[in-house]
Amino acid sequence: MDLTKAIKTRKSVRRFSEKKANWRDVIKAIDMARFAPMAGNQFSLKFLLISDSKKIGKLAEASQQDFVGKTNCVVVVCSEVDNVKRSYEEFGEKFSHQQAGAAIQNFLLKCTELDLATCWVGFFDDYTVRDVLQIPKNVIIEAIFPVGLETKIKTPEKKKAELENYIFFDKWGQKEMIAKEVVSIEAV
Repeated sequence: MDLTKAIKTRKSVRRFSEKKANWRDVIKAIDMARFAPMAGNQFSLKFLLISDSKKIGKLAEASQQDFVGKTNCVVVVCSEVDNVKRSYEEFGEKFSHQQAGAAIQNFLLKCTELDLATCWVGFFDDYTVRDVLQIPKNVIIEAIFPVGLETKIKTPEKKKAELENYIFFDKWGQKEMIAKEVVSIEAV
């Protein structure tokens, strides 16, 4: 699958097949995260691959999302920000969130290529997730991703916003590109 197709076909799936996802494919998707840009080349992310059904059930409760519990594996993405904060001080946490987003996108695109279905879950009870997975207090839990195979009953695709609705030129609110004067080399 080419990159453009992966980007355009990636979607959030909340209805999973009874058939289990191959954990080896999930690890292949996680591996793509390490190719994302990292501030100072400091890889601050950790990926927890959860296959214990009781823990998955608790993560579903913690997120108040029943579909999280309908898969055989869940990936939890965390950031260890201490080193990044030491290097970049007040910008460290911001950079950690940015690189987490970039790495997660790589993970999601590889899931799409491997026909794995998932959904980015950002709302959850932090204390419960931390307790269930024994995550230290200094580690930021970025997101939860139930990973499975999409059910045959496909979720209708949502229409994406048109480009002209979210691009500005040269300043905030400028919706049109202002033509620049073309200068030929001979005029110089």
